[in-house]
Amino acid sequence: MTLPQLAGLAMVRQAMPTTLKPWLPAIGTGVMGWFALDGLLRLSHLPIASGLTLAGLGLGASLLRRRQPRGPAPTDVPGWLGRLEQLEGQFLRLAGESTPAKTELASRMRKNQLATLRQELDRQGLQLALVGTCPPALALQPDLIEALRGAEKLQLHWAHPLPAWSTDWSWPEAFAACDLLIHHLRTPLSAADLRWLEALPAAQPAWLLVEFNRADQTLEALAAELRSQLGQDLSQRLLFWNGLPTTLTASISPLARQLASAGAELRSGRQLRRLEQLHGLWQRELEQLRRQHFLPLQRRTQWLVAAGVVAAPLPSLDLLVLAVANGLMLREMARLWDCPWTFEQLQAAASELAKAALAQGVVEWSSQLLTGLVKLHGATWLVGGALQALSAAYLTRVVARSMADMLALSAGVSEPDLAEIKRQAPLLVAKAAAAEKLDWPAFLEQGRQWLRNLPPAGMDGSDLMAAEPTP
Repeated sequence: MTLPQLAGLAMVRQAMPTTLKPWLPAIGTGVMGWFALDGLLRLSHLPIASGLTLAGLGLGASLLRRRQPRGPAPTDVPGWLGRLEQLEGQFLRLAGESTPAKTELASRMRKNQLATLRQELDRQGLQLALVGTCPPALALQPDLIEALRGAEKLQLHWAHPLPAWSTDWSWPEAFAACDLLIHHLRTPLSAADLRWLEALPAAQPAWLLVEFNRADQTLEALAAELRSQLGQDLSQRLLFWNGLPTTLTASISPLARQLASAGAELRSGRQLRRLEQLHGLWQRELEQLRRQHFLPLQRRTQWLVAAGVVAAPLPSLDLLVLAVANGLMLREMARLWDCPWTFEQLQAAASELAKAALAQGVVEWSSQLLTGLVKLHGATWLVGGALQALSAAYLTRVVARSMADMLALSAGVSEPDLAEIKRQAPLLVAKAAAAEKLDWPAFLEQGRQWLRNLPPAGMDGSDLMAAEPTP
């Protein structure tokens, strides 16, 4: 049986409902299904190059619906710990092909991070930190602790002054482990004060201890001035203090009342916040590892697609060969991103991305720029499908990248929401196309190698697929 026929049978098997698969042998060689699909493709009037990824994407959209994310719910400490354990398992699975020493070192670092966080989760009482570019004298620390003393065990850190200038204005990691920050400010506010307040993490609880000593300004006028400079949330957590130790207790009484009534809530919020931060850090590292595995898959698939376009004698057969190649790509991507979606669901999601890529003219743009490249190779110009094959490879490249971005955004979702994917598809494809345009010279160089390795006419599909350029 020829390669196109095998590709056709693979497409029919994938598109066929489960209840009909037992009848597949009775269909024989699948001739009827072959011509039915061929007729549909011809009636669709799609450009030949649109067979790139769209043809390998299939149906199944009616089966898609939104469900709750799988795995432990990240709403409590056990749920977040369960998510971290899942990520550790994915790290070990994907890092299996890396250098053993490097893998062991990275695994040990993650275990240390998790062990440190577990100790922090078991911490009793509350930890506060007084911060600022010009904090008050350290001699006031006992007075402040006494003013805030309540039922909860309290530990107050008196931080070193924040720098007046920073390259990234990123808060030190030590402050993230605190349940609450007391940000000391002097009026009028400096540019550095405002910049540090802008960089304050949104989920970090903080009160502003505003020290004022201007006799020409009333407290009401000062509050209005600060509200115009600060956001709504910070404006609701202002503590005004005239700088005298005798008035400190009265000035911070609103904060003392919050610590007395919401100490457990602050502690729980800090635990979940820290778990979420570590989860986000691991997710970013895991995504980098996934992209390292994805790039060779993307490169290999695009040249399999290009080879299929050249090898298949008819446009409809081109599409069927592409279906097999992209089917293998989708399955491998699902493994990399630990995606539980069925193959039909993956195809339906990818079809929305392919449609968006076609609508944005990725084929036309690549075809115009590739014309000169193909003409430079006189021998391959005689191969009618060379330009179409290169365009197919480039569109597969763009759709594969947008599919990777979509899987990264959908991590943990048990089934895709097709309506949401359809809404986000134009943006995902536009982002992927812009990124791939920056790498256009690398693709051209790979294309030149592929053209030079293109076998003479008459060779079979295995020879064509072996013509993948070296990285």
